[in-house]
Amino acid sequence: MTTPESPGIPDPPEAARGPSAEDVPDIDSIPPRVLQQIKRIVQAEYAKDLRTQLGVVPRTINWRALTPEDLEADLLELNAWVDWLRHEYGLPPQVVPPMWHRHWELIWELSALRQHWLTCYDQQAKGNMGVVWHNDFAAARERLRDWVSICGTRLDRDRATRITAWPGGEEEHWTPPDTSEQPVNERIDDFLAFVDEQVAARRAEQDDVMQQILDSEDR
Repeated sequence: MTTPESPGIPDPPEAARGPSAEDVPDIDSIPPRVLQQIKRIVQAEYAKDLRTQLGVVPRTINWRALTPEDLEADLLELNAWVDWLRHEYGLPPQVVPPMWHRHWELIWELSALRQHWLTCYDQQAKGNMGVVWHNDFAAARERLRDWVSICGTRLDRDRATRITAWPGGEEEHWTPPDTSEQPVNERIDDFLAFVDEQVAARRAEQDDVMQQILDSEDR
């Protein structure tokens, strides 16, 4: 007994077959600048996928090296954590003043403390890491008191941290900050304004670097 032959499967249309080897551009024909952008995109996607698979690993934040987008996100996250910290532990303004964000020495200290906290309270951390963090927290509070005392910021007033000019040791266009005292009124509004200022300044720095690269390539 013979069985009927199954009907043949038609070939897929040209659009469904995907690109052939001839359609894929030769990598050597791609301009170097475009190739670099492609590599950065691929690396960013790989890092994003890796973070998704492994979870966000706490890192030491280098505030000088962040992109404008990361700078904004990390400042907002730090602000939320510092607000939680001062409420949770009843920290006085002599340790964490309302205008801490206007003093980079306090940002660096509080940021390091937060990243340490994230590491110690990670789900994979050992059971004694909470004690480790609290020991380091005690030392950090003493440093914070020193920073606050030096910079002169208070609960109800603030001024820029004074910087002592070194004779013949400053850049040509460096000017000392204005250290006149200002009242503290709308702290949240001031913080958001600070974030906008920092992001705009970082974006301007980034654009300046890119322009220098483009100018060097045109020579």
